[in-house]
Amino acid sequence: MKIALQLYSVRDDMAKDFEGTLAKVKEMGYEGGELAGLYGKSAKEVKELFAKIGLNPISAHVPYQEWKEDMKKTLDIYKEIGCKYVVIPYLPGEYRYGAPKYDEVVEDIKKIGKLCKENGMTLLYHNHDFEFEKNEKGEYVLDALYNEVSEDILKTELDTCWVNVGGENPSDYVRKYSGRAPIVHLKDFTGEKSNNMYKLIGIDSEEENNQKNTFEFRPLGMGKQNFPSIIEASKDAGASWVVVEQDEPSLNKTPLECAKISIDYMNKIGY
Repeated sequence: MKIALQLYSVRDDMAKDFEGTLAKVKEMGYEGGELAGLYGKSAKEVKELFAKIGLNPISAHVPYQEWKEDMKKTLDIYKEIGCKYVVIPYLPGEYRYGAPKYDEVVEDIKKIGKLCKENGMTLLYHNHDFEFEKNEKGEYVLDALYNEVSEDILKTELDTCWVNVGGENPSDYVRKYSGRAPIVHLKDFTGEKSNNMYKLIGIDSEEENNQKNTFEFRPLGMGKQNFPSIIEASKDAGASWVVVEQDEPSLNKTPLECAKISIDYMNKIGY
């Protein structure tokens, strides 16, 4: 497996200095970058900058709404960049299981997945914790999605932080999707699940509450996750890449400092 950084982790730096930030990520020791936006650059420019720096643009988080607007145009952008994988990163409430538009989402995912496959790419789905609610059959909503859409057109990008927050053991859950888990997200955290924790990624709670938020994202090795176990599980599952992600910096460190702590930790544990 190779190590990449989800560039959303350093998004402000990317917006200010795209090329310089990629160079710093490469210098830290990351082998790839996972895109989350192009910061006004064309696909050609992004491809050339990744090649110049020597980073692999392995994948990209592409919002479902962008696919809805124009599937072929959206795919062509990331195909030109050279992404092997494209990822649906998040579903707003109106598109989640139980909402009126959910069946439409599933059919669209099938269409997107087939289009990706026809173009030599692979569609992935990136979970949060809300997919760990049970449906009427007693299945997790996340499992139900993977049961409904065939493996040949949809694979997983399991976010091990949100798997943990959702109540499952990350290592066990990654192994559950052996052969269907080409990328695994490594993310550390401390504290407990709360209704306010999504404010950390810019999403307000859908319910007003006064619950204290103890949840905090952390660099790898600075929180509660068991990464030696998760890494072994990722290998067992056949993952090609592990991707470090930290949605917000912490410990009075900058995003780039947090990214450096994370890869230094990976080196420390012998990865």
